[in-house]
Amino acid sequence: AASGWQPVWVRDSLCVMSIGFMLPSRDDAVVWRGVRKNGLVKQFLKDVDWGNLDFLVIDAPPGTSDEHITVAQSLKHTDNVAAIIVTTPQE
Repeated sequence: AASGWQPVWVRDSLCVMSIGFMLPSRDDAVVWRGVRKNGLVKQFLKDVDWGNLDFLVIDAPPGTSDEHITVAQSLKHTDNVAAIIVTTPQE
């Protein structure tokens, strides 16, 4: 779209975006690290046409805090933004 990538609307008040929507098959795995993974996180924040949001929920995989750091750094110069980051221990 001219205004950016379009999220998938699940309900009137809930839309989602996933790299899974861009893969040829639902069974394909994505094993990205570092710059490539963080670049996609930034693209989802910058290039997806989220519209006006009350909340943005980001579900990050367990294992590292790379995504959390990338989100925090990407949004730190954005006005009127607050974040709550929830993590759970993984074995």
